[in-house]
Amino acid sequence: MAHTNINTKMKIKKGDKVQVIKGKDRGKSAKVMRVFTDEGKVLVEGLHLFKKSARPKKQGEKGQMISVAQPMMAENVQIVCPSCGKPTRIGITVQADKSKSRYCKKCKATV
Repeated sequence: MAHTNINTKMKIKKGDKVQVIKGKDRGKSAKVMRVFTDEGKVLVEGLHLFKKSARPKKQGEKGQMISVAQPMMAENVQIVCPSCGKPTRIGITVQADKSKSRYCKKCKATV
């Protein structure tokens, strides 16, 4: 069943490199293409693929099976830190000018 407690304050952004920590693609890493904050899901490039049948577009053309990436739960991926290269949790710091920045909890580098 779907989770009822969805955290809308997701720390994962579009363009982040993430590693899958749970599911059929465990251990693989790729770039985030899209973030669905209201559903708590992320669309990762080339991962969590499912087969879909495509109908023929023109007369005489054959239908085919294509692979389509589906959104996965954001809790099943971890951000890979660009400086230390390890999957890590992300913290948020607030600067003096009230701007927020994300940092790696392992090496304390800004993400």
